[in-house]
Amino acid sequence: MTTVTFRRTVPTATTARVGTATAERSGGREPLRYLAPNWFAVVMGTGIIGNAAATLPVQFPGLRGAATLAWALAALILIVLAGAWALHWRRYPEEARGHGMHPVMMQFYGAAPMALMTVGAGTLMLGKDVIGLSAAVTVDWVLWSAGTVLGLLTAASIPYRMITRHHFDPDSAFGGWLMPVVPPMVSAALGALLVPHTPSGQARLTMFVACLAMFGLSLIASLVTITLVWSRLLHHGLPPAGMVATVWLVLGPLGQSVTAASALAGVAPGVVDERTAAGMDVFTVLFGVPTWGFAMLWLALAVAVTWHARASMPFNLTWWGFTFPLGCCVTGSTALYGHTGANLFAVIAVALYALLVAAWLVVAAKTVRGLVLGELLRPAR
Repeated sequence: MTTVTFRRTVPTATTARVGTATAERSGGREPLRYLAPNWFAVVMGTGIIGNAAATLPVQFPGLRGAATLAWALAALILIVLAGAWALHWRRYPEEARGHGMHPVMMQFYGAAPMALMTVGAGTLMLGKDVIGLSAAVTVDWVLWSAGTVLGLLTAASIPYRMITRHHFDPDSAFGGWLMPVVPPMVSAALGALLVPHTPSGQARLTMFVACLAMFGLSLIASLVTITLVWSRLLHHGLPPAGMVATVWLVLGPLGQSVTAASALAGVAPGVVDERTAAGMDVFTVLFGVPTWGFAMLWLALAVAVTWHARASMPFNLTWWGFTFPLGCCVTGSTALYGHTGANLFAVIAVALYALLVAAWLVVAAKTVRGLVLGELLRPAR
């Protein structure tokens, strides 16, 4: 079992228990009270459907139209969630602050910045056909900038809170620990799309270097965390049934790092000198292919452990971990196909995209059902 010992969090925990008891006495008719940052994973998982399709090596008839619909749906969900979350902070500030103190829920504060940037990138890649390029670039700049600032805050503040406010037992590590440190990698990958839209000269160079620095920041932090998750699985077995889906989250930084390396190499010419640009192109292959190989190993393990635990896995929002990380593997495979020309990566990209769509359909249907029945709008027990 995963166990956590708290430090200096008694007032928040007490307040949360009182709030829960009050809500239960009222018949549980306060669904907004239980809105948590993990809901933004719905935006991430929906948005990656469109973003991954936009660059897929094989473009099927109607694919771009369906991808644009996915982007529009993700944007709509983001708007609704952002409004609901703001209202949640206003009406239930103690519960909202409690999420930032909870050793598990605080990890998912990384979902909000990634949701912002996912929709922003979709606006530039797909939404430009609807609202025009100029407006799409503006929207992407706003969402990317907001997501990057929030992502850097989570990457620094959540580990700080883990170090100073909690004590974690050896079996506490789980895939969710990656959520706070992955947003800068998303900033690097999707920020590359904005490099050509940055004024030339020092501004463009600064944007490029900032993205490259965030790539390194997130990569090293993710590798350290993945090592902890691997060790936890080997020494203590699977996490509780309700958290098995978080094993898939490891695929996120692996696939996204390959995507980021490729995207930055693609915009390097004209920003840095020819020698550096050529070196980045080589780095994309030398780094990307081995990392992709490990991602495929982890994918096989994730599928196997999920199948092993399938009978005991209750549906909850962690199931959205089946979507965005898998989508990162799709974009990573597509990127390697573009750099190597190896048909293997194109075939894998299409196959993984089909798996991604199937996973999204299942998880989205269960989420809608949970909302209709109110099962996802109740306090966790």
